[in-house]
Amino acid sequence: MGRERGAAVGMVLAAAASLQVGAAFAVGLFDEVGPGGAVFLRLGLAALVLVAFVRPPLPRGRELRLVAAFGVALGLMNWSIYEAMDRIPLGIAVTIEFAGPLAVAVAGSRRPLDGLWIVLAAAGIVLLADPGGGGTDAVGVLFALLAAGCWSAYILLSKRVGATFPGLSGLALAMVFGTLVALPAGLGQGGSGLLEPEVLAVALAVAVASSVLPYSLELEALRRLPAAVFGVLMSLEPAVAALAGWVVLEQALGARELLAIALVVAASAGAAALSGAAGAPAPS
Repeated sequence: MGRERGAAVGMVLAAAASLQVGAAFAVGLFDEVGPGGAVFLRLGLAALVLVAFVRPPLPRGRELRLVAAFGVALGLMNWSIYEAMDRIPLGIAVTIEFAGPLAVAVAGSRRPLDGLWIVLAAAGIVLLADPGGGGTDAVGVLFALLAAGCWSAYILLSKRVGATFPGLSGLALAMVFGTLVALPAGLGQGGSGLLEPEVLAVALAVAVASSVLPYSLELEALRRLPAAVFGVLMSLEPAVAALAGWVVLEQALGARELLAIALVVAASAGAAALSGAAGAPAPS
């Protein structure tokens, strides 16, 4: 049992690393096809891989509306976080986005300690936004906050989709709808660059690293780990994103940004550990 749990912890950490390194390499596509083109290719190629592998049945009626709403949340979340990453460092964007799952974790709670997590997270986000300081792009912060709101919706909808659709079929269908959401921005920013072989090759690697691989690893890990443990491990993602940004993109962060990330990580870990909220696979 201990060995199995250790393997599951390794899966979560590998998923986080794969997700954030994939996001870092996606930034490299922005000069070629823009953030809209990058997210369109990522979601579209991930949808092709998942649909070919899962072969989900076509939904109808209420199931169709549910998976469509899930896909819209998924598409908007990925588009907005890519727009944020185009303007602010990866670690800062992902840290602000984490306000979404944190809000879901403490929503409706009346425990005084949960108020502490909110205060810690808010302090971290304010430090990152740097109001009045002019050091952080305001539009990038707004896009990251939009991604946070979409992540909240994604988490809430994912529970219903998971209960309605078997395995990864709901996610595969949602990827298709998410691709349609990203289509206008993708065509508008990417144009003919979307068909360049080198761009497609990098985008396919990003799709596998940022969507297919982490989702699969987290799904297996959730079968072996308590929800609270999974949530605490997930809360490390802002720190992993900052590390990926530093290693891959050479985005060095100052003491203020590192302190802010630490505050949000502590808030997310505390809320997850005490509430048992695992959230959902990180989709950045």
